[in-house]
Amino acid sequence: MPNRSTDRYNVTQKYLMTRAQAINFPANFFNANFKKDQVFGVVIDIPMSSEVLTTMVCFINGAANIYFNNGGEYTGASMKYRNLVQAAHTLVANSGDVLKDCVKTKKFDLPKGRTHNVFLLTKGGIYTTQINSGYLPEDKPELRSFYVLYQRVLSEIRSCQLKDDAERRKAAK
Repeated sequence: MPNRSTDRYNVTQKYLMTRAQAINFPANFFNANFKKDQVFGVVIDIPMSSEVLTTMVCFINGAANIYFNNGGEYTGASMKYRNLVQAAHTLVANSGDVLKDCVKTKKFDLPKGRTHNVFLLTKGGIYTTQINSGYLPEDKPELRSFYVLYQRVLSEIRSCQLKDDAERRKAAK
């Protein structure tokens, strides 16, 4: 449970290190010549409850992983599930639309309360904005679209988890 005086989540060292690696992922990993302001990765901190914080990481190649503040993770599903690859790629490919609503940053604080922290990775630096859970401003349609796209990725990740669980149960019989 977040400490009420600071409204912060309890996190493990593994989570902090993995999150930092994702935020600082190099553009030159991809075989693409990105423009300075072209988004190649998206990292979003998403509070799930008062005790559970997740960080979703998506890249232009369709890779999508999720990391939990307790050190847990769900990775590698993009290698098996085409729908997840498509959803993650679509999110990243369209995230340039919200770049104008972001500010360049070198600070990567964890969210407070129910706020979603968004980090857009470009060759020209890392940009950030926040989305308040439950409130999407009417005058920011690109932010609303972005929110829908990343909720779709989360839904695909959950679907992949359920398929993997079913496969494990079937194999265990």
